[in-house]
Amino acid sequence: MRIVVGISGGVDSSVAAYLLKEQGHDVIGLFMVNWEEEDGACTAEEDFEDVKRVCNKIGIPYFSVNYAKEYYERVFTYFLDEYKRGRTPNPDVLCNREVKFGPFLEQAKKLGADMIATGHYAKKIEKDGKAYLAKAKDLNKDQSYFLNQLSQEQLSSVIFPLQDIDKPTVREIAKKLDLSNATKKDSTGICFIGERNFKKFLKGFLPAQPGLIKDMEGNVVGKHDGLMYYTLGQRRGLNIGGLAGGNGERWFVIKKDLENNVLYVSQGECDELYSDGLYASQMNWIPEVPKEKEFDCFAKTRYRQPDQKAHVSVIDEKHIKVDFDCPQRAVTPGQFVVLYTEDGICLGGGIIDEAYKKKGE
Repeated sequence: MRIVVGISGGVDSSVAAYLLKEQGHDVIGLFMVNWEEEDGACTAEEDFEDVKRVCNKIGIPYFSVNYAKEYYERVFTYFLDEYKRGRTPNPDVLCNREVKFGPFLEQAKKLGADMIATGHYAKKIEKDGKAYLAKAKDLNKDQSYFLNQLSQEQLSSVIFPLQDIDKPTVREIAKKLDLSNATKKDSTGICFIGERNFKKFLKGFLPAQPGLIKDMEGNVVGKHDGLMYYTLGQRRGLNIGGLAGGNGERWFVIKKDLENNVLYVSQGECDELYSDGLYASQMNWIPEVPKEKEFDCFAKTRYRQPDQKAHVSVIDEKHIKVDFDCPQRAVTPGQFVVLYTEDGICLGGGIIDEAYKKKGE
């Protein structure tokens, strides 16, 4: 079987490619350039050098393809639009759907691929002619959250070689093979921002509008640099510590008033920081829309959050209401809520539009 692997220069995709070759497949490495910039802040060139060394070491051909235009049009414009709306987007989820499993899949087919593969820690289960997404064996590294928007065609076309392997084992395999990236640090955050200052980067695309920071009683306690730089629950970078008359506890972002350009904060983990439920849109169901209009499951509203018990009401194919068993901290519009069964099957996910508290509470 010919398999085209999305190879990034990192250890995960490198070991994924090696494992497929060891299984006897005809493996090709495909490196994607998703961002171009004159100052060279993105590490694409360094990563491609790692790709060359790894592919030569394990003995597979490799190619590079430039998707910077597609990334800008399909992901980055969405990223900017969400910040303009005062929301906190998760472009990595959209990148998987629109680029890594979009144009990449098309290019792989041009190379004669029967399947594609990636270094994601996620599991695919095939049953009754349908593809299901599930959590990987290594729950600490599981990335199914970021794959919640994949279509049936995309999921049916992919292999996850690391689905039953943990990260320490991946490192061990890379060291035994003497791969140049065996100890390379895992990439974090958004590729095109890299290690740079986030505020400085965003300011280059969106004009900052400084404004007031107020507490929940309406008292001015400081000034913000622009609402787009802050997210719900944030406590770092507010620069209002040690305020006279305060209770000595840390300040947290509670809400953003876009119309009046005011950032509201509170000291300590106050009730305003917690929500009983949420409304979400743009739902992508895996493998299909559920027949039940209401059901119990588990949900998470950010990547590192433990699964939370929840009751889901299906409003229509693209919209849901989620009621949590316990109040949840900093449920953030723009982020994704992802649904799971008790045994780790991903039911799909959607974009959080609004968090709410139950009336009378």
